[in-house]
Amino acid sequence: MATFTNQATLSYNNTVTRSNIVTGELVDILTATKTAVTGTYGCDSCVAYAVSIVNSGASAFTGLTLTDDLGAYAFGAGTVTPLEYKTGTLKYYLNGVLQAAPTVTAGPPMVVTGISVPAGGNALLVYQTRTNDYAPRALEASIVNNASITGGALPAAVTATATINAASDPCLSINKALAPASVPQNGQITYTFLIENYGNRAAEATDAAVVTDVFSPILQDISVSYNGTAWTAGTDYTYDAATGQFATVAGKVTVPAATYTQDPTTGVWTTTPGASTLTVTGTL
Repeated sequence: MATFTNQATLSYNNTVTRSNIVTGELVDILTATKTAVTGTYGCDSCVAYAVSIVNSGASAFTGLTLTDDLGAYAFGAGTVTPLEYKTGTLKYYLNGVLQAAPTVTAGPPMVVTGISVPAGGNALLVYQTRTNDYAPRALEASIVNNASITGGALPAAVTATATINAASDPCLSINKALAPASVPQNGQITYTFLIENYGNRAAEATDAAVVTDVFSPILQDISVSYNGTAWTAGTDYTYDAATGQFATVAGKVTVPAATYTQDPTTGVWTTTPGASTLTVTGTL
């Protein structure tokens, strides 16, 4: 709702007189809200949005256009966009009833045309996006996403905003290597597990990360180390030499947080994962 003022002028015989000032209120008949289904995002996240458009007037609005900036933000002399529309995900409801999807241009910006809102009713648009290499990832980072509705004889754009924050969590991956690749019977072999963290927070003991494996062929007389430090059976890991079942004790696997660098020219974020190494050596 906005206020407006108006004043009249009367001119006669080289005399000017002004009326009193009147004040009125311009009531918004069409309003919009935008909501992120999940409030956080991580590495390569899917983020769903819902835009609700409510018409409190006695006449329908037709021919509306929704423009979503997909979180675009200024960088250097230009603009970068951290979200991408997932093609084919738009759902369009009128008063809660699913309709044929209107025309969507992926962008950026994402543009949806041909939207209608019934008198005294509402329209709901639900769609999915995915974060890309322009999404900031450090702790306390966020993406501010703006949508505007225009057209349909609206006197001004109707806007709605949703903000999502970078998730404060580890994001772990594991890769296993074998050396040597060819080994004789009764020979010694080493498995190396590289555990990387792409998240903005370290994986700590409280995260209770566990590595499990079943060695086949079964290893005998194993020795285990983590980041170059020897581990003790029972305290740091368990191993059943009859079945080959191996497991680290919950919380013993910790991995530093990743670091993030934004290219000063392109605006692309590069992730350098934190890393830890687990090695298991035994005899076949």
